[in-house]
Amino acid sequence: MAKMMYRDAVLSTLHEEMERDESIVVLGEDVVGGMGTAGGPEAIGGIWSTSTGLFDKFGANRVIDTPISESAIMGAAGGLALTGKRPVAELMFADFIGVSLDQIWNQIAKFRYMFGGKTRCPAVLRMAYGAGFNAAAQHSQSVHHILTGMPGLKVVMPSTPEDVKGLLRTALRGDDPVIFLEHKALYAVEGEVPDGDYTIPFAHARQVRSGEDVTIIATGLMVGIAEAAAEELAEDGIGCDVIDLRTTSPLDEEAILDSVEVTGRLVIVDEAPPRCNLATDISAIVAQKAFASLRAPIEMVTAPHSPIPFALELEQAYLPSSDDVEAAVRKTLAYR
Repeated sequence: MAKMMYRDAVLSTLHEEMERDESIVVLGEDVVGGMGTAGGPEAIGGIWSTSTGLFDKFGANRVIDTPISESAIMGAAGGLALTGKRPVAELMFADFIGVSLDQIWNQIAKFRYMFGGKTRCPAVLRMAYGAGFNAAAQHSQSVHHILTGMPGLKVVMPSTPEDVKGLLRTALRGDDPVIFLEHKALYAVEGEVPDGDYTIPFAHARQVRSGEDVTIIATGLMVGIAEAAAEELAEDGIGCDVIDLRTTSPLDEEAILDSVEVTGRLVIVDEAPPRCNLATDISAIVAQKAFASLRAPIEMVTAPHSPIPFALELEQAYLPSSDDVEAAVRKTLAYR
């Protein structure tokens, strides 16, 4: 296994898959240059350095710097996918889905359905999301719950470099549109990545930690927060079953329900605001399908129903913390 950063796992997988499949095309703002650099081998590959060297290796026909128009990027991706290409379209910040919702929600997500399955739309829409990067209210949001609620889209949220490689490769080889959400605060996180043709199927959650007292469900950056809380709780003899969903659509309901049937207690950690988010969705599923197994009310640890503050101290207070998760777990254990 090679050890690499989260961002490098994105980059290496794109290099490998573009070599394997000539139909893959990358497009987005500054995917060639970025930060004022010229295109070519010296280009950094966007502000996140996730497309470095692609232009030099694959050329201008397959690596395309676009105008600053998210609607144009998403629209072009949909058209490319319909005509036999496999576009990888990057939104520099996931917050910008607002100006391209018609292309994503009303077009890309619905093509196969509206054409009776006679066409396909294998577009991978990469987006950097999440708080903790001090990027303020318009560049720090977690929009996974909005996109998960759109039928026709697959939504992927890797939390480790290993999962980046396995899930991105699966996305690039599928025939449906995939929203691939990369947390900005995870880009520099390092981890081991398997060699070779490594893939991870969608709707296959990862059990981060085993325990029989409380189930903790999380995605993206929140997985590390949940794991840190579980480690603290373990010192007091409390065993937490920590589950990383990996994908929110499709959702691995079986992994969630099987765990809750054992623990009888559930804490869901979600970076999105509390109304109509992933935590409320999972709470409803468990309440409907595993109510008899619950021994305590479900606890949701979320961001507040507020725009994300710019001030560093306020942003840290805004994000769910391991202390918040630990407190929620202890609250469920008060019910016997």
